[in-house]
Amino acid sequence: MGYTELSGGRAPIRMWADPATVEDGALQQLRNAATLPWTEGVAVMPDVHYGKGATVGSVIAMRGAVCPAAVGVDIGCGMSAVRTSLTANDLPGDLSRLRSKIEQAIPVGHAMHDEAVDPGRLHGFPTTGWDDFWRRFDGVAEAVKFRRERAVKQMGSLGSGNHFIEFCLDESGAVWLMLHSGSRNIGKELADHHIGIAQKLPHNQSLVDRDLAVFIAETPQMAAYRNDLFWAQEYAKHNRAIMMSLFQDVVRKEFRKARPTFEHVISCHHNYVAEERYDGMDLLVTRKGAIRAGSGDFGIIPGSMGTGSYIVKGLGNAAAYNSASHGAGRRMSRNAAKRRFSARDLEEQTRGVECRKDAGVVDEIPGAYKPIEQVMEQQRDLVEVFARLKQVVCVKG
Repeated sequence: MGYTELSGGRAPIRMWADPATVEDGALQQLRNAATLPWTEGVAVMPDVHYGKGATVGSVIAMRGAVCPAAVGVDIGCGMSAVRTSLTANDLPGDLSRLRSKIEQAIPVGHAMHDEAVDPGRLHGFPTTGWDDFWRRFDGVAEAVKFRRERAVKQMGSLGSGNHFIEFCLDESGAVWLMLHSGSRNIGKELADHHIGIAQKLPHNQSLVDRDLAVFIAETPQMAAYRNDLFWAQEYAKHNRAIMMSLFQDVVRKEFRKARPTFEHVISCHHNYVAEERYDGMDLLVTRKGAIRAGSGDFGIIPGSMGTGSYIVKGLGNAAAYNSASHGAGRRMSRNAAKRRFSARDLEEQTRGVECRKDAGVVDEIPGAYKPIEQVMEQQRDLVEVFARLKQVVCVKG
C-alpha cells in the first residue's frame, strides 16, 4: 500500500492507514506529537486509534527526549507464540477441559499466584540473571517499592482487558500456543509515577497537550525513567516467558500420549522504547501499539478473540522506523461496544472458539475491532506473512 503523508505537524507524519477512516481525535494526537521540538518523525500503523496522550498504533522517533505517554502505561506489553509438534488430529472434540486447565495454571483478571513462581522448577526456563533482575527492583522509584510482593506474585499472570491466552491452529493444521500480556500493575504504577513527574517539569508547561510531557536527555529525571522503563520492559518479557512455560506444562500433561515438543518461542514487545539509528541520527523510538519489523524480525499481529492472528517477518521499512501494527486495532471504545453488542452477539461472533461468552467480555467482541485482513493488506510493505493462525481456545480475564 505505501504510506500517506498527514499534514499539520512540524515533523513528518507517515500513515499506513487512510486518514479518512481515522477519528479526528486520533489525527489531532498525531499532529500534536509531530509538533514537539524533539520529534524527528511519526509513523502511523493501520491499527491506529485514539489513546491517552499518544495515539495507539503510533511510532514516535525523538532525538534527545522520550515521551512516557508514547510508550503507554502497560510498559513492555507484547506477544509470545510457539509452534508445537501437535496437529489438529491430536485434539479432543471438547476443548473445555483444556481451557479449564489453562485457567487453573495461569491466574487471569486481577488474580495472582498464591506464592511466587519458582522459575527453576519450570521446564526449560532460563534462570540466568533472575536474581539480578529482582535485586535491581531496589533501584526503581521509591514510590512503588511497597508493591514488591504484589509484583512478585503477579509475575506469570495474565491480567484482563485485551490480554489473552490462545491455543491455535495454522493453515497446515499445526498447533500454536500464543499469549498477550505485559508488566501487570507494577508497570502501570511506574508509568503513572513518571508521567506525573514529567508533567511538572518547566519545559513541559507550554505543550499543546500536557499528556505529551517528555523527559530530556542527560537529566536525572530521564535517567530515573529509563532505569524504571527498562526494568518494567524486562518484567513484561519474564512475565510472558513464565506464562508460556506454564502453558507448555499444561499441554504436556493434557497431550501426554502425543509427547508434544515446542519450537523456539517468538516474543515481541509492542509498548516500549528502543535506541535506534536512522538517517545518521541516534533516536529514541517509542512504539505504542506497534512491533519492531526490521528485516527478518519475527513478529506477532493478533486479531480479535474470534478472528485469528498472524505470525509475520519484518521487511525492514525505514520509513516506518522498521515497525508494523500490533494487532487489528479497536474501531469503537469499550463503552460503545458494550452499548452496541450483547452476550448473544458475542456467542455468535466467537462460534467455534472455546472461550468466555458472557457480558463481562463483550467489550472484547470481534465486532469492536477493525478487520484484521484489512489491517494486514495495508502493511504489505512492512511485513510478510509467515503463518496465519485461528484460535480454537481463547482464555481471557
